[in-house]
Amino acid sequence: MREMYDVVVLAYGCESDKPFDFIENSKLDGILSAREFVSWYNGHVDYEWVGPLVEQALQNNSDGTQHVVVIGHGNVALDCARILAKTREELDSTDIASQALDIIDQGDGDSKRDVSVIGRRGHVQGAFTIKELRELTRLDDANFVVRADELDMGRTEASEQEIKDSRPRKRMDKLLTDVAVSSTDDRAPEQAQLNLRFLLNPVRFETEDGSSLSHVTCKRTRLVGDAGIQSAEGTGEMETIKAQLALVSIGYKGVAIPGTDEWFDEKRGVLKNTNGLIDSANQDLGGLYVSGWLKRGPSGIIGTNITDAKDTVASILGAIKSSSAVPKGESKSISESFKEKGAPAVDWAAYRKIDAAERSAGRKRNDLQPREKICSRDEQLEFAFSD
Repeated sequence: MREMYDVVVLAYGCESDKPFDFIENSKLDGILSAREFVSWYNGHVDYEWVGPLVEQALQNNSDGTQHVVVIGHGNVALDCARILAKTREELDSTDIASQALDIIDQGDGDSKRDVSVIGRRGHVQGAFTIKELRELTRLDDANFVVRADELDMGRTEASEQEIKDSRPRKRMDKLLTDVAVSSTDDRAPEQAQLNLRFLLNPVRFETEDGSSLSHVTCKRTRLVGDAGIQSAEGTGEMETIKAQLALVSIGYKGVAIPGTDEWFDEKRGVLKNTNGLIDSANQDLGGLYVSGWLKRGPSGIIGTNITDAKDTVASILGAIKSSSAVPKGESKSISESFKEKGAPAVDWAAYRKIDAAERSAGRKRNDLQPREKICSRDEQLEFAFSD
């Protein structure tokens, strides 16, 4: 690519997960990363293998309730919990893949679902946004529960200062307090329950049969430290939560693609750079730049990425202005290179064929569904190269 283009910007984000092997027995059946789960229900062709594991885990209940624990307090964790707490009717008009919907569907049987979202710090330190939090309060047929005692435990003097200093945190504190006041464990038969828990640090995955997840053991924590830098320390109290399925959402990590290893920081999962220009890259091949999470690590939202992208673009424009980026002149394109190697490429016209197939009325579950995703790469290519 660098032989063909004057500037190449790597912006493929963080494709892997922050390791969670610090939780004992993390290799048990029924434990997945939230990234894997989200990729599967969104129809990613590389994650078909997740479906059978989720199905087996949800069927592995002996008390008539499907117990799920989601570890983490970010937006992705809340997304996973929300999907699992929704009814088929609520999901039917979305673009969730049908093969995933058939497994996630709570059905009309005897089982009900209990989803607990846990994190080691308090509600004030949650990484979720008010928008995602409000979505949990608007579920049609799920009981959303927040414990008032856990909110109170998290309201340290430092937390009160964090609330005072941040309007978004003030709004989230009020919303969660209102939910806690009205929370009750009483729910209608077959109704799902979504529990948002705080000050619980998962330390061990438990099993009863030697291979499948049955419980998650947590340490109760308390907050220590000054505002903005509070940490969670154990109190000695333990709590065990039933779980046949656990989704871990504690952060993402970037990975190096071939050709970038010498500039990659394995510990941080980012490409070493200065204002987006990758350090020590061979300029004879054209400028190599980076943007987004691969540049600074997995933090921030779309607005953060906009500012970050502007910084990288400024570096590119600066190089052009200073003439340190020397134009290559005429060069063949990527598609031309593929043709020479006999490797068919999915161009825009080919993609439009896949898009049209997914949107066709014959594939969709109903008229409200935007598209029925094609979850097989071979099938995608069939449509892409069809006449």
